[in-house]
Amino acid sequence: MNGNVKVLTEDSQFQLELISAGTKLVVADFSATWCGPCQRIGPVFTEYSARYPKAVFLKIDVDQCPQTAQENAISAMPTFLFLRNKVKIDSLKGADPNALNEKIKKWYSDEDGDDGDSPVKGHMDLNSFITKTGCECLNESDDHLLEHALTSKEGYLESDVDEQLIMSIAFNQPVKIHSLKIHGPEDKGPKTVKLFINQPTTLDFDAASSRDGVQNLELKLEDLKEGSLIPLRYVKFQNVQNVTIFVKDNQGGTETTQIDFLGLIGSPVGSTNMSDFKRVAGKKGESH
Repeated sequence: MNGNVKVLTEDSQFQLELISAGTKLVVADFSATWCGPCQRIGPVFTEYSARYPKAVFLKIDVDQCPQTAQENAISAMPTFLFLRNKVKIDSLKGADPNALNEKIKKWYSDEDGDDGDSPVKGHMDLNSFITKTGCECLNESDDHLLEHALTSKEGYLESDVDEQLIMSIAFNQPVKIHSLKIHGPEDKGPKTVKLFINQPTTLDFDAASSRDGVQNLELKLEDLKEGSLIPLRYVKFQNVQNVTIFVKDNQGGTETTQIDFLGLIGSPVGSTNMSDFKRVAGKKGESH
């Protein structure tokens, strides 16, 4: 099977490749010619690059790119780094083909590299940074859970005993949130929404109702249509560990609220910029 692996031979190439990849998943293989396990897993890495064509696969020789290896704290070979939007999201040490495949599948998206990958230049869908075990939803139906709304392929979220919902979404690293996507039906889609950030525990309904949110939204029907984007006060969402979304009511005053898809658009706080690339090239040095 032919692959699509880019072999890097000098330090300056690494940041260039990350910049070029944009929001695509990058799988970087740090290896050495004298490393037996590296050579054994090399053909598997090439095979996976063909199996997952919308990701970028980089092979970095630590002897040819010592600065890149040092900056990424590579201490054993092979080490695989997984990056998106120039930020490391995962890593794997050792030449285990099954473990490598599972890591790639965990972070890979069929939408990687599509023109519609992100509606906001310089930002991305933050779904891959969500810690599912750290998320909670109050008043969700037993059959239609929050996790169903975090992907466009698994159904929808619906409230249970009344129209209100509280969704607490945690991230595996600090992020900046630029905007939201909230898709829902005309009658049961959310209407009045409050957003809170960095809550130590999940708010209850009394607290969410009485407190002022970081931003309050009054959604219209056009905001709920697929492809619509709801801008946030970006300056208020610059260092977010978790976001709490309180839905007070819905568009039609119906008994339950339904959210078909919930997406958060932004970028990790640790995103590399062009000044980081200049540092690799020889010297060190967000906007709305």
